[in-house]
Amino acid sequence: MKKKLSWQQALQQCVTSLDELASLIPAVTQLISTAAQSSFPFKASRRYLAKINPHDATDPLLLQILPQAIEMQHHSAFSPDPLQEHRYNSLPGLIHKYASRVLITLVGSCAIHCRYCFRRHFAYEDNRPGTQGLEAIYEYIRAHPEVNEVILSGGDPLLANDAVLQSLTQALSKIPHLKRVRIHTRLITTIPERITPELIHALTHTRLKSILVAHCNHPRELDDDIAAACNTLVQNNITVLNQGIFLAGVNDNAETLIALSEKLFSCHILPYYLHSLDAVTGSAHFDLPLERQRALYTTMQEQLPGFLVPKWVKEVPGEKHKVRMG
Repeated sequence: MKKKLSWQQALQQCVTSLDELASLIPAVTQLISTAAQSSFPFKASRRYLAKINPHDATDPLLLQILPQAIEMQHHSAFSPDPLQEHRYNSLPGLIHKYASRVLITLVGSCAIHCRYCFRRHFAYEDNRPGTQGLEAIYEYIRAHPEVNEVILSGGDPLLANDAVLQSLTQALSKIPHLKRVRIHTRLITTIPERITPELIHALTHTRLKSILVAHCNHPRELDDDIAAACNTLVQNNITVLNQGIFLAGVNDNAETLIALSEKLFSCHILPYYLHSLDAVTGSAHFDLPLERQRALYTTMQEQLPGFLVPKWVKEVPGEKHKVRMG
């Protein structure tokens, strides 16, 4: 029997070499752009890569991670900071955009580099809070009683070790007006081994309600190990949600989106958000016309029960909440 990897081992085995990517997936040989790689390095977990058809250059999982020359084309409506997060970067590692929530960019790394990531140009070097920075963040939250929820983001916050997360949740639980801690993570679907007993302990031995928000855009990203990990979370009273994105070439047909919602629910994950693409530099080839999004969303509403229809939203800089699109 093959020995199961720890999440740290799975992380260490992530593929970052374009040559290795081409050896694993021959279809990419003529498509890889070293210029795009220089702009935003390639990275993906082996679990994710194993789900790609190695002979299909249009595989929807491949397109999400493949550095292509098209990324280097200029589009005036696309910018390095499409959500203008610099306006809300109150402290190093802290973004306070919405009244009742603050977001902590806990780490700057991830197990997968999605080519449409709205933080692909984010200044992580200026936003690593460290121990002293976290103390300043706790003080900021204490001084803002309107804040009742803390979102851990990045990068991927689950790349922090369990001791750090335990210390963080314990510190946050001592701030009386906080109710919830929410973790935005891609590790659930790329390295599900990350759902360890120690992580469960960190998220449940606190008075705060814990929520994990996964990111999945296509039903083929999901598997039995992911379902088992999410079942463990749910059995421990941790809510698991998903947010996806309308992406041209990836999920721009109703059948895929409907299958995604059904597969998520079978894996103990509730569809939460379906975003319009954030207009980050390098991602214009993923953009879908608004009317196409509307048509797809209408079909989802017609064919899915209401609880499996994610909210279709767009994040608009300066707005006090995400804007509902349908």
